[in-house]
Amino acid sequence: MFEKMGGILRRYEEVLRELASPEASQDPVRLSALMKEQAGLSPIAAAYEAFEKARKDAEESEELLSVEADPEMRQMLREEYSNAQVREEALKKKLRILLLPSDPDNGRNAILEIRAGTGGDEAAFFAAELYRMYSRYADRRGWRTEMISLSENGLGGFKECTFMISGSDVFARLRFESGTHRVQRVPETESNGRIHTSAVTVAVLPEAEEVDVEIDPKDCRFDVFRSTGNGGQSVNTTDSAVRLTHIPTGIVISCQDEKSQLKNRAKAMKVLRARLYELKKKEAHDKRADLRRSQVGSGDRSEKIRTYNFGQGRVTDHRIRLTLHRIDSILDGDLDEIIENLMAADEAQRLAAEPET
Repeated sequence: MFEKMGGILRRYEEVLRELASPEASQDPVRLSALMKEQAGLSPIAAAYEAFEKARKDAEESEELLSVEADPEMRQMLREEYSNAQVREEALKKKLRILLLPSDPDNGRNAILEIRAGTGGDEAAFFAAELYRMYSRYADRRGWRTEMISLSENGLGGFKECTFMISGSDVFARLRFESGTHRVQRVPETESNGRIHTSAVTVAVLPEAEEVDVEIDPKDCRFDVFRSTGNGGQSVNTTDSAVRLTHIPTGIVISCQDEKSQLKNRAKAMKVLRARLYELKKKEAHDKRADLRRSQVGSGDRSEKIRTYNFGQGRVTDHRIRLTLHRIDSILDGDLDEIIENLMAADEAQRLAAEPET
């Protein structure tokens, strides 16, 4: 750990000097990059400074203890020494966490795809509830939600829904939501009171930039059609909907949320870039099977990650064995406790895999 610190601190000093130079203020792109780098390095530098102070305090208290004869002073010095050691250990752990390799996608926006699985209309109703849950969570955090594509079942449920959430560290907080979400409850249409189990799959993809994925226009086929379902003026009276087929992979994306065919094409391309970027990442991860095994969740749609049991009022995340008995507030967007426990579990697994120095 400490071998890394020398280089990090030197780089931090270089960034601060460059930020203070007149040249940086004249280059907005470079200035933005430097400010972003400073924001990433400053918590590490501050934690290391506090760690060094705690270590120095412990050494000074230990030295004074070796020569002090007064009982009261010795007691005070023992307390100071103990407190400094506790701070030193806590800051050492904090530094180890800060120095863990971070996913470069953590700061990106996220594209979420929700699909009703087994369970027919009941699964579609729950897919719509999950969309509202994530939308409300986004509202709580000051993020922005933008619908990309929606296919409804005609009864208020969602067969498929694709939307983007934009804001600070969206992907970092939502990345572990990928997988199968299971719901257990008595449907309104069930006259005998039998509990039905339905499933909805969620995929969370980091938004990809054009530089991340190169797409050959010749590999894309666009078909236009008339939008269906609820829509504003002219949405379902013109051929504005777009179906994009990526020929090499067979990925098909439909987008009909916008009145403009051009806007729907742009949104479809955005989803395609995210899907291709995720495929590229998955291929890289599959080559490093040990990394996949060390993750809290693989991100596969097939992985059952969470159960929402309405009869018992509970939500259980199976990956970290966390059960909360407040299903209503969770479906209203109160997700922080679950998400922070998932992030902490992932952090603990990555710490355990890192050699302590």
